[in-house]
Amino acid sequence: RWATVKMMPEIYPGIVTESGLRWTIFNEFQNGFHQCVRRMGGKVLIDLDEFETWVDSSKRESYSGPRRPSWK
Repeated sequence: RWATVKMMPEIYPGIVTESGLRWTIFNEFQNGFHQCVRRMGGKVLIDLDEFETWVDSSKRESYSGPRRPSWK
């Protein structure tokens, strides 16, 4: 199962935006998304099965960026 970047928001409404997906693809080697991407000429295709596996494996605990402040 394959989809283009433009098709992804239609397949996963409310979860994926085209601009967010393009940012993810731009940083694919830092975030592990390269496993989901295939390029054919100028077209970028997303493997839907790999995408769902990538989403499942992306847990909040593995995020090393800034955290929200505690409001206690």
